[in-house]
Amino acid sequence: MRKIVFIIAFSSVFLNTIIAQKTAFSYLDIYDLEYVLDPQISPNGEWIVYQRMGFDIMEDKAVGQLWMIKTDGSQHQKLTSGESAESNARWSPTGNRIAFTSTTKEGVEIYIYWLSTGKMAKISQLPYSPSALTWSPQGDQLAFSMHVPKAPPVLVKMPKKPKGAKWAATSRITDRLYHEADGKGYIKPGFNHIFVIPAIGGAVRQVTSGDFHHRGKLNWGKNGEQLYFSGNRNKDWEYSFRNSEVYSVNISSGDITALTNRKGPDTNPVVSPNGKYIAYIGFEDKVQAYQVRKLHIMNVDGSNARVISEKLDRGVTNIIWNAKSNGLYFSFDDKGNGKIGHITLDGTVTILASDKGGTSIGRPYSGGSFTVSNSGIIAYTHTRPEFPSELAVVKPKAKNPIKITSLNNPLFKYRNLGEVEEVWYKSSVDQRDIQGWVVYPPNYNSSKKYPFLVENHGGPILNYGDRFSAEIQLYAAAGYIVFYPNPRGSTSYGEEFGNLLYNNYPGEDYNDVMDGVDFCIHKGIAHEDKLYVTGGSAGGIMSAWMIGKNDRFEAAVVAKPVMNWISKTLVADNYFGYANSRYPGQPWENFEGYWKFSPLSLVGNIKTPTMVMVGMNDLRTPPSEAKQLYHALKLRKVETVLVEIPGAGHGIAKKPSNLIAKVAHTLSWLNKYSKVKD
Repeated sequence: MRKIVFIIAFSSVFLNTIIAQKTAFSYLDIYDLEYVLDPQISPNGEWIVYQRMGFDIMEDKAVGQLWMIKTDGSQHQKLTSGESAESNARWSPTGNRIAFTSTTKEGVEIYIYWLSTGKMAKISQLPYSPSALTWSPQGDQLAFSMHVPKAPPVLVKMPKKPKGAKWAATSRITDRLYHEADGKGYIKPGFNHIFVIPAIGGAVRQVTSGDFHHRGKLNWGKNGEQLYFSGNRNKDWEYSFRNSEVYSVNISSGDITALTNRKGPDTNPVVSPNGKYIAYIGFEDKVQAYQVRKLHIMNVDGSNARVISEKLDRGVTNIIWNAKSNGLYFSFDDKGNGKIGHITLDGTVTILASDKGGTSIGRPYSGGSFTVSNSGIIAYTHTRPEFPSELAVVKPKAKNPIKITSLNNPLFKYRNLGEVEEVWYKSSVDQRDIQGWVVYPPNYNSSKKYPFLVENHGGPILNYGDRFSAEIQLYAAAGYIVFYPNPRGSTSYGEEFGNLLYNNYPGEDYNDVMDGVDFCIHKGIAHEDKLYVTGGSAGGIMSAWMIGKNDRFEAAVVAKPVMNWISKTLVADNYFGYANSRYPGQPWENFEGYWKFSPLSLVGNIKTPTMVMVGMNDLRTPPSEAKQLYHALKLRKVETVLVEIPGAGHGIAKKPSNLIAKVAHTLSWLNKYSKVKD
């Protein structure tokens, strides 16, 4: 009897030890996260190859390699024995080979992997990285897109420098509308063109020509003689940057034919298996803040174009024909959740799966992808607030998905994550339903008062949702209740809701956020003397706007904001894209309008202690914008500090260490003011 008591006591101690080992999510856990990217199912539905992503703590970057797994979850294995970065896996039409790209000392090259032997071979020797890798229907060729350089303009001829002289570098001359991009910097002159290469290797041949870009997804015609792509080959293509058409190119002659012709983006052409139709995504551009991308089909010659998703007031992405050519699979966001659906040619929609996403590790944005076998088995990136994207499978007529990977179990079974609760409330402006989420600290005690942090999303034409977020989990682990709403202007609620910011941003979206704060106070989740706010990009704009409109917050962290629409518009990398779709006219034509919506116009009201944060290489919301807020607050003697993240662009958290730095600095500032008011 004493022995039994001892065993029970020992078991209790052992169980308590295991439970005690469960700790809160912490900074270095970022480097242990893994997630599934770009799953590709074999034509027969037996295997899935995907990019297994993780973070290299020594190189401080995301790294990915290709893995394979059977659709029943068995035989999970690495595709190759190589250690280089691998991506863009694509099955051959018969499923006996996989084409993919991998880094080498010379650059990114194309490889072929043979399933029957497990052997692989490099088949290319390219001067630039290939993209949009696509098999021909016969499996004998691969098409891809690649940069072709063009000499920059030369204005003067410099005198020859003396031998050994250390003169300054040659001047950089730019005459292009779009010449730099955030995260990339200066864009080298040239254009993307389409190429083909034999699947067994050999000469690479360029099939498009002209000073136009030919990039994005490629699709072969049934006979293997035509390639379909979207682009803008109009004479005024630089200035009609929102426009694109669907084209076909004959791979033998190089003849290019435009199949669409309207104002607006027509993208992602996909030929039906029977070769009769082309499906594509687009809309007639009405020049407004947001428009839903609709699913169209037309005959393969471009005739009889029509919309088939008119009844679905959601943006369509990632279209894939079913094997019978009588419908398509597609994805869309609905109320902050990624969906996969099927639509018939008469417009009947069936939802097949939810929770697609989890490939944006930092914050809970939409994303992810899916793939479909010939028999209709779907493999996709599946996420919930408890984990980043894992691989899930949905079989035809199945009611629920089956998650077949658990890449993060070794970490999360020893971590207490904050629980996520969905909330809905009414806007005080017009009684619209507004959605948000509340994340509670681990081991939350409802009888305690916690600091309440509003986290505003970017875009603003984007959405947060019920997806994993490392940043928000770190805030929760630090003892904050985090509230992240989708105010008006957010996507996944229809075109009218998203377009409410047209010529009105920031506008009543501010009220929607504050109504959420008041809702949480009414529910006892938040408390008036413990309110804090942060957000990046458009979320930084909203955060700055909020503290300019009221002084209810104890402290704020405004990350990578736009403070002055006049200065931002003509300095940012996307400077040419704002007129008329954001505000009427250019800044010099509508000075009052641009200034009216600039948070800098409210800076004289700000009393809230404010940290200002920006990436030093940010080209989207340049550091000069953040400094306008910081300098203004310094001149007004409002408590403030400027945090500049070295080497970071607009995506501050692209490097894991910068994600940690962003959260750590935010918490350091908020904690400084986290005492209850007297």
